[in-house]
Amino acid sequence: MKTVKISLNSIERVKSFVNDINRYDYDFDLVSGRYIIDAKSIMGIFSLDLSKPISLNIHADKDIDEIMEVLKQYIIE
Repeated sequence: MKTVKISLNSIERVKSFVNDINRYDYDFDLVSGRYIIDAKSIMGIFSLDLSKPISLNIHADKDIDEIMEVLKQYIIE
């Protein structure tokens, strides 16, 4: 599992993010405070406070470099 911080501060970014990760058969979880939601769920994402960075847990054992390349536009340092 790999964890990164991401920013999804607009509706367009959320839609684009969900489309990007739905290409993979791996599980992705978003963690905000005590809430953990499926990152492939648009409704779930909108239940979070999107004004703050969110932790993304990537449950992938291979293709991680490809996934990180796709997600680099959302990742914050």
